[in-house]
Amino acid sequence: MSQLFPIDQVRARFPALQANKSAVFLDNPAGTQVPGEVIDAVSDCYRDAFANLGGSFRTSLAADEIIVRTHRLAAAFCGAASEREIAIGASMTELTYQLARVMARGWQAGDELVVTTMDHEGNVSPWLQVASDFGLTVREVRFDATSWRIEPEPFKAALSERTKLVALNYASNLSGAINDVKGLTAIAKKAGALVYVDAVQFAPHDLIDVAALSCDVLVCSAYKFFGPHISLLWGREDLLDSLAAERLRCGPTGPGEKFERGTPQIELQAGLAGAIDYLCWLGREVGGDGSPREALAAAFAAARDYEADLARRLIEGLTGLPGITVQGPTDLQRMDLRVPTISFTSDRISNRQLAAGLAEQDIYAWSGHNYAYGIAQQLGLDMEDGVLRLGIAHYNTDEEIARTLEAVAALTK
Repeated sequence: MSQLFPIDQVRARFPALQANKSAVFLDNPAGTQVPGEVIDAVSDCYRDAFANLGGSFRTSLAADEIIVRTHRLAAAFCGAASEREIAIGASMTELTYQLARVMARGWQAGDELVVTTMDHEGNVSPWLQVASDFGLTVREVRFDATSWRIEPEPFKAALSERTKLVALNYASNLSGAINDVKGLTAIAKKAGALVYVDAVQFAPHDLIDVAALSCDVLVCSAYKFFGPHISLLWGREDLLDSLAAERLRCGPTGPGEKFERGTPQIELQAGLAGAIDYLCWLGREVGGDGSPREALAAAFAAARDYEADLARRLIEGLTGLPGITVQGPTDLQRMDLRVPTISFTSDRISNRQLAAGLAEQDIYAWSGHNYAYGIAQQLGLDMEDGVLRLGIAHYNTDEEIARTLEAVAALTK
């Protein structure tokens, strides 16, 4: 399937790739480029729908339509039962802070939360801070140094009858490893705990299915899956309905919408819808048909195989270079256990210097801990220098991977 992937048509839909033909965008885990659908949707909103909601005039009615359509598409993106389960906010971190404080009000001093060393700090610090404020106990689960995942036995050992919530990472933004969220959620549910999933790094690479996961809340960010700087939260309708959101007295009261405080970023919501429209286009281009959900499934199936081939080549090339250690799974036969985010360290050059050297050759990458604070600590990495991180998206090419490997080889000589 990867050989049939329409890479030329895909790249043609991304204006930044056309305007910067010499650039290799491997900074994707920090934020992807956007297709024309997103740019057009934001521009159209500024021209035709830039008004507050609830009016009877044309631009306000158009803005209402954008909000309704975006929530429906976001529900399809997550596999939600209804758009009532969707809340859209400024960032994953902002939404998590808001939910954490609201949820903690229903817990008692001495109740327990579980976090992991595999998580991005956006799914750790909010829980640490509410634990401090409300007298809760925090238990930390370390990832397995062999599988790079949270394994069932230490996870079970961290749970007790007082565990109220487990914060889980779907895919690491440093190691790329994918957790068995469905299996871990089942374990947590047996202990009576809620499960809060950070799917930010998973969302650009594979289909999210909240019904299959059986989790309680899941968050992801549009700017990581080809959209603007805005994020979405899915939560079980009955759970969201039971929570007393911090909201204006005259604000909306629906399960998800009550967490969307103030005037929405209508133009960014239009861009979020544009990102999902693009993915639906891709799905239909590779043979998907039917509903947006069915088109999304086809898009991610094709992109996943294409990205896996590129990731294999990158991992194989890096592991063949002297002095380089890939900080994540390297089994080329089990690419289903990781997303194509590949981090590594070199014993010959600092990661900061390596990132700067790549940038001089128009290859974009990040160094540092990248907010994967717990995993960097467990690995014993220099917290300032961290790793050199290369993140593949489905608009990258074989030629770009080859060029990057040549550059890394030269810089680490």
